[in-house]
Amino acid sequence: MKRFDLELTVGVFFLIGIACLAYLSIKLGRMEVVGQRGYIVSAKFSSVGGLKKGASVEIGGVEVGRVKDIELDPEDYTAVVTFLLNSGIKLPDDSIAAVKTKGLIGEKYVSITPGASEQLIQPGGRIRETQPPFDLSDAIGRLIYGNPGK
Repeated sequence: MKRFDLELTVGVFFLIGIACLAYLSIKLGRMEVVGQRGYIVSAKFSSVGGLKKGASVEIGGVEVGRVKDIELDPEDYTAVVTFLLNSGIKLPDDSIAAVKTKGLIGEKYVSITPGASEQLIQPGGRIRETQPPFDLSDAIGRLIYGNPGK
């Protein structure tokens, strides 16, 4: 009987450990298990410079969503970035989206600066004003080798 109790206790702890690992992998991987909460908005960038799916979308330093997808528009060769924003966020249609870097060489994220318009971007709509990321290596190259033709 004691052997059975010991095996049962070990089995319960093992199952609890597996459940904790599953929970952590879902949270750290930023996966949606139940489904999407929020709405989709897209923006076109001339360059996304290392932005990845799952990157955070922030307004005023507060995370309000995630990058859902990044695709190339075959017509004009721009990057189309799709965001999943929290349902409580309402963006004016003159908002500006910019790809930024956390720290000097940190991860990329999207920063949205809300505009002042009273018209709102509807779910499935598009942010029209965008800013590509600052390219540090290009800036250093221009500083060292000069700025020919510009």
